[in-house]
Amino acid sequence: MSAPVHPSEARVETEHPEAPGYRAGRTLPLRVEAMRQLRRRRTLLMGGILAALPFILIIAFAIGGTPDGEDGGGGGGGGGRINLMDVATESAANFAATSLFVSAGFLLVVPVALFCGDTVASEASWSSLRYLLAAPVPRVRLLWSKLVVALGFSLAAMVLLPLVALVAGTAAYGWGPLKLPTGGALSAGDTVPRLAIVVAFIFVSQLVTAGLAFWLSTKTDAPLGAVGGAVGLTIVGNVLDAVTALGSWRDFLPAHWQFAWADALQPQLEWGGMIKGTAVSVTYALILFALAFRGFSRKDIVS
Repeated sequence: MSAPVHPSEARVETEHPEAPGYRAGRTLPLRVEAMRQLRRRRTLLMGGILAALPFILIIAFAIGGTPDGEDGGGGGGGGGRINLMDVATESAANFAATSLFVSAGFLLVVPVALFCGDTVASEASWSSLRYLLAAPVPRVRLLWSKLVVALGFSLAAMVLLPLVALVAGTAAYGWGPLKLPTGGALSAGDTVPRLAIVVAFIFVSQLVTAGLAFWLSTKTDAPLGAVGGAVGLTIVGNVLDAVTALGSWRDFLPAHWQFAWADALQPQLEWGGMIKGTAVSVTYALILFALAFRGFSRKDIVS
């Protein structure tokens, strides 16, 4: 009489069958997952919103006149204040930097939470997750494909905004040097590399939101719960960073470094704040991604 098979062993045998021609690494190719996500209505809607924002800002500046920087400003890596609104209409580069500034605090959080939080939970809500695993797609492969595609779409959203802003800003304000709010200007040749650094850091700083959303997506069958939970926790982090009584403890909050990219908009590029912010964000993100993979590998899939 054979010994009973433990459920976990049965799961492994189901997910890794010995079949001729079967290759786990070839299941759920990235291009297939990318096309599935690209065709979804929420992807097209989010892309439309980000593409429309620069034009909305141009209209707002045209109606309101010269931007007034009394209420503008952003925190640098060490907590300093800069004012991008004063120079928003000086050139296309300034307009692109301003578009990133007004979006980085919340608007760019939404696509990251949406793409990473909806990816697994939506399959569960459609009751298609178990069929994907029965295809068979190994669990690690499924999560890996979905995470890579979700992060790719998140990065694309952050690149789309400044690209549209540069094109629209060139038509509205002309191409020219990046006038710095602290005085001086960057040459046109240095503008694009500096903006690329800004986008790269914003993406890295949002990895914490991506990790939260992805982890929640593996824990719930409700996509809105995963997306809303990630956005809510990100807002909580911003609120805690505003509590100055926490002192140096705020240095361990990802939100404390979210505007450290302002150091890239200085005559002399400063890396200190961005390096610290990157270290904090990547550390939290790796922990959250690891929790997602560990929990999903042991989860009973019933939907």
